[in-house]
Amino acid sequence: MFDFTYYTPTRVIFGKEAVDRTAEAVKSAGGTRVLLHYGGQSAVKSGLIGRLEQQLAGAGLFVVTLGGVQPNPHLSKVREGIALAKENGVDFILAAGGGSVIDSSKAIAYGLGEPDLDVWELYAHTRKAKACIPVGAVLTIAAAGSEMSNSCVITNEETLEKRSYNDDISRPKFAIMDPTLTMTLPDYQTQSGCVDIMMHTMERYFTHGGNMEITDAIAEALLKTVIKNAQILHADPENYEARAEVMWASSLSHNGLTGCGNDGGDFASHKLEHEMGGMFDVTHGAGLAAIWPSWARYVCASDLDRFVRFAQNVMGVDRKAGMSDEDVALAGIEAMEAFYHSIDMPVNMKELGISPTDAQIEAMADGCVRAGGESIGSARKLYRDDMVRIYTAARGDV
Repeated sequence: MFDFTYYTPTRVIFGKEAVDRTAEAVKSAGGTRVLLHYGGQSAVKSGLIGRLEQQLAGAGLFVVTLGGVQPNPHLSKVREGIALAKENGVDFILAAGGGSVIDSSKAIAYGLGEPDLDVWELYAHTRKAKACIPVGAVLTIAAAGSEMSNSCVITNEETLEKRSYNDDISRPKFAIMDPTLTMTLPDYQTQSGCVDIMMHTMERYFTHGGNMEITDAIAEALLKTVIKNAQILHADPENYEARAEVMWASSLSHNGLTGCGNDGGDFASHKLEHEMGGMFDVTHGAGLAAIWPSWARYVCASDLDRFVRFAQNVMGVDRKAGMSDEDVALAGIEAMEAFYHSIDMPVNMKELGISPTDAQIEAMADGCVRAGGESIGSARKLYRDDMVRIYTAARGDV
């Protein structure tokens, strides 16, 4: 195992009607003038935005709203939010939504923390943040884990670059988690979220060295819990217990817990998907499902012990007489593909609905190198040619 620092300062308020404690949480975090940030009209039509506005105003807080966050949050919306917040003297950002809204809120908070600098410089990694105003979250979809993480991802729609920035100063002060707020989600969004939750765990699971037995056990239990409850929700979308299990798993998957003691994780699948998302604007979780099987087959021989453990402990592969480690590892990958299909998730880009040309694959690999450096990954170091091969396999031509 490696040494580590575990830091999770976010206050969690979980359960039915937890949303009624939002104003209290904002005031406890020092907020007085709030930008309420959200996504599409569904948050308005459901009554959530009006409910939050009324509650915040009733507590004596100033509120200004900004909707319109896209599933892959755009830099232009971030800049719009920074300008609006400056005009209104905002000192707190309240995100009402899922990972995209929370990520956009964090980016706005960075922009207000250093108002004379271009926020995109953080995502281009030409400087590091020195300040960030506080953020809180009212979670409406279990997926990204941004409500307890130090990370956020923004898409520059002019350059088609989707880039992440991680810093503990952006961790939300609180997260309001009411599973009932997720019950009206379309099944595609619910299942894409479940894939994202699992991938945040799996990115930390498939590593070379630095593994702790307790961390592995937590990760494996989390993965099995999400697999079970994703299938329950596919058949019974209003099952509260399943919604609650998945929502808590979302936070635990990306707050650092499942990476304690390892080498920091692989995250190659995420980096490969970011280029797909930037170019084709696909739903993040579905994009991860489409790239993971090809990545797994490409790297499994280089991290065989981990893939064998995953196959047996997570996917329940029964090792029959005569099966080699390679056979067990492949059976685990195939079992994951079967699970993805059971919840109507894709296992390649063709099923995702995109068909990149060879030139677009080359461009995505180039983008990966620009964003991640000469090589990415831990299970196996991937270079540009490796990325091209994985993208090509994931295209699903055969």
